Amino acid sequence: MLGSRWAAPHAKKAPETHILVTHYHWDHIQGIPFFAPLYDEKNHFHFYSFRSKYLGRDSLKQVFETQMALPYFPVNMSSMNAKRKFQEVDGGDSFQIGKNKVTARWLNHPQGCLGFRIETTAGTVVYATDNEPGDAKLEKSLRELATGADIFINDAQFTPEQLATTKKGWGHSSWKEGVHVAREAGAATLVLFHHDPDSTDRAVDTILRQAREEFDSVFAASEGMVITLGAAGDQVQAHMPGTRTALRREAQFRAHICGLTEGGKPFEEDTVVCDLSLQGALISLQHLPRLQSELQVTMETPGPDGLQTMRLRGYVVRIDAGTEKGHSAVGVVFTD
Repeated sequence: MLGSRWAAPHAKKAPETHILVTHYHWDHIQGIPFFAPLYDEKNHFHFYSFRSKYLGRDSLKQVFETQMALPYFPVNMSSMNAKRKFQEVDGGDSFQIGKNKVTARWLNHPQGCLGFRIETTAGTVVYATDNEPGDAKLEKSLRELATGADIFINDAQFTPEQLATTKKGWGHSSWKEGVHVAREAGAATLVLFHHDPDSTDRAVDTILRQAREEFDSVFAASEGMVITLGAAGDQVQAHMPGTRTALRREAQFRAHICGLTEGGKPFEEDTVVCDLSLQGALISLQHLPRLQSELQVTMETPGPDGLQTMRLRGYVVRIDAGTEKGHSAVGVVFTD
């Protein structure tokens, strides 16, 4: 899917693309053989990663070639007609990609892993995949990487309880550790990602709610999510993928809403829930709530004994212009 979204339609000149590879575990490289733009001779790719002590020189190129060798894949890497360059980087290295400065730091993960800090004219994004607390030197490295970041994307695969017991030593972190690092490093927004494959959407929503009780600006990454930095001082905007609302159905339930405005003032409003799903709702509001703030939604629904009251709690994930003048369409994801 990334390949079909990556290519710009009708582009006269294919862009040069730079791909930062954090490490060589299967879940981070297995998409490469299926990445269609690599088979187009018009494209030009630059790959960056570290020299593995297990592979030696040209580690990144070796990994890509080996995973496509017989009998693991029907064609080998020579079928990829795009221009390819491989550059080795080490923890502590910095390099330029256009006007952007990229800095690599070592993270605590089996067989090695790099985190990347990308400083752009719009702001700074830090990508710290697979990492586990417990190594003082590498914890310091992570905090240096995240210092002052506008967006800090951090591993949150396990719960704090799992990390302290059954999952200790697996090379991953938790939402609580991410909050600690974000707070100490002065990061503006924390994005929790690398969710456990066994976690349901509801489990991730619960983790997100817990994180938001301890840090002001937190998102849980999901496939298709787009995060926009905007101008300096502007609030970070997150656009949720359609999959989060795919099962939504039209509805006309009367509802009473309690929440906080964008300015932080409490409000109450009687309105109508426009669309409803098991996970969330689209609500028309005259008040403009704060993005990521919590809303209390009390709805009246028909039941066998007349109208029933249903009380739900959720958080604001998007705000769009409403169809009715003076109203906003507010997207809410329910947490309980």
